[in-house]
Amino acid sequence: MPNGQWYPPEWPVRIRALAAGEITAMTPRRAATVMLLRDDPAGPAVHMLRRRASMAFAAGAYAYPGGGVDPRDDDRTVGWAGPGRDVWARRLGVDAASAQAIVCAAVRETYEEAGVLLAGETADTVVGDTTGDDWEADRDALAGHELSFAEFLNRRGLVLRSDLLGAWARWITPEFEPRRYDTWFFVAALPPGQRTRNVSTEADRTVWIRPAEATEAYDRGKLLMMPPTVATLRQLQSYGTADEALAGSDGRDLTPVLATARLEGEELVLSWPGHEEFTKRVEPRPGEQQGRNPGPSHSPSPDRSPGQSPSSDPSPRQSPSAHPYPSGGPR
Repeated sequence: MPNGQWYPPEWPVRIRALAAGEITAMTPRRAATVMLLRDDPAGPAVHMLRRRASMAFAAGAYAYPGGGVDPRDDDRTVGWAGPGRDVWARRLGVDAASAQAIVCAAVRETYEEAGVLLAGETADTVVGDTTGDDWEADRDALAGHELSFAEFLNRRGLVLRSDLLGAWARWITPEFEPRRYDTWFFVAALPPGQRTRNVSTEADRTVWIRPAEATEAYDRGKLLMMPPTVATLRQLQSYGTADEALAGSDGRDLTPVLATARLEGEELVLSWPGHEEFTKRVEPRPGEQQGRNPGPSHSPSPDRSPGQSPSSDPSPRQSPSAHPYPSGGPR
């Protein structure tokens, strides 16, 4: 039985076109996605979203809340608590300004897409209920780019709680894709008093699901997912609580995972270093050896990703989608 690995059928054409110099690799955009956990009686559950069937990429795929970095978060002063920007820079392998922007993207996107805010009035508090009309107005303004995250925090007298996040993994979209993301995956626990909501315009379902249950459904072909999502779900299965997972993030390797492609005769072999389960061998279809038009070599304005949506039914059957492969859910 085939699993639920998301695989766009245009990949072989684009890979051959890239190798032939007919298209050029796009520079990946920085992005962040968050595995939001809560403790349930049967063990930790993770909040996931399923992207609408109408989305330009990863339609129908299950992923986490997330999205692209807002350039305004690089150079504006952001209310901050927890490990400093220099600490995060060393952890993420970037400069301090980029570290601030990536962490801000993780917190902002979780609020925009799940209604959960990892911020508080002080370094040891977290906001409670964020479902009021005034909160919703600010969330809409953030999602619409009418309000920067720094302005949002300052207006409400809040500081970002970077200590509530743990860096988990880093995946980069393959070079043969027109929409590329350099995505940092984070883990966080649902703050007391807050609850998730399906407020993403790109998701048609949301779900709290145990990682083992999600991967079992993927293995049976009932949940469509991208390799980074499946890999991180499998990694979460060894933790008994959300706090254990957060503590375990400290020692995780953030070496970027980048898919590679090679030809063995006429057969195309796709692989993800360190993740053999995703290796895919593809026989060429008629006309692919000569290379059909792979589409534009310039990336169109990408829609938001991050990592997107499920609901109370954790195992709806999905058909594979023919769309570009983001690293985890960014916009």
